[in-house]
Amino acid sequence: MITIENLTKFYGNNRAVNNISFTINDNEILGFLGPNGAGKSTTMNMIAGYLPMSAGTVTISGTDISKEPVKAKAKIGYLPQDPPVYPDMRVKEYMSFCAGLKRIPHAKKKDEIKRVMELLRITDVKDKLIKNLSGGYKRRVGFAQAILGNPDFIILDEPTVGLDPNQVIEVRNIIKDLRKSHSVIFSSHILSEVSEVCDRVVIINKGSIRAIDTIENLEKSFSATSVLHIKVNGSKTKSASIIEMTKGVREISDITEEDNGMFSFTAQLESSNAEEVRRNLMAELIKNKVDIAEIYSEKPNLENVFIELINRPAKNGGLMELVNDIIPENASYTEDKKEEN
Repeated sequence: MITIENLTKFYGNNRAVNNISFTINDNEILGFLGPNGAGKSTTMNMIAGYLPMSAGTVTISGTDISKEPVKAKAKIGYLPQDPPVYPDMRVKEYMSFCAGLKRIPHAKKKDEIKRVMELLRITDVKDKLIKNLSGGYKRRVGFAQAILGNPDFIILDEPTVGLDPNQVIEVRNIIKDLRKSHSVIFSSHILSEVSEVCDRVVIINKGSIRAIDTIENLEKSFSATSVLHIKVNGSKTKSASIIEMTKGVREISDITEEDNGMFSFTAQLESSNAEEVRRNLMAELIKNKVDIAEIYSEKPNLENVFIELINRPAKNGGLMELVNDIIPENASYTEDKKEEN
């Protein structure tokens, strides 16, 4: 298990990471999400011991990375956003170099290099200079060095950037397989990938954690806007007025006249009571003799949750109130604190 407690990073007076805490369990893939500049890469660099922290602790299987860095780092494999490759080395030379840095015994070195090169499908470019490889191949070489030596914990920062669709599927399957014997921190801007492979997610923005939970729980507890699609046979003006006046409807949009003379509407609802709003809306339409041809809700997904958390202004209670709306009470979070002068 990796335990992160009160992790903080300042660059001068700029607080890049704000007192965050979470854990990565054994045999778990943890998604680490946030917009550009949220503090993701800084956090992962500190967890990997690549960047010193301003405050807090990172414990790798009971070993404090600040107090025993060599012992702790031996348990970590890291693929940063920019793969740490030497362009003037050949792929096999670079892998041998990394094996030496990781102190892989000489008797096991050849087989281990062969294993990771076959796993990442880079054997066919082993004799090429890294600088002559495509961006996708360079990232795969970087991924190979991260898992070289079979470390317990693997940190992957945008591992599929620059890969073609077939390579993305291959790498995604590799990440899933890593769960069997590793713990993985996986950062990506491609939310469909995160939904596909991760057991839990941490969403971070402006250096603070906004939510920690399973994707399923986040989607269930999502209290942002629910979307209701309605198609009616009747007066557009009358129908729109009824929909707008129904308590719990935030706004309506995308009013479209169908070829058959029907009208379709998209209604944004307060999803904390979305089902009740939907029932009330149907009752009002029927009461006013509006023929409902179709009505259905969009199911919230990780993208909805992410966008709402990042973009929705906090209520009067601030960020703490926003997070309490969106995640269960037993989930973890931290509150943004005001900068001290």
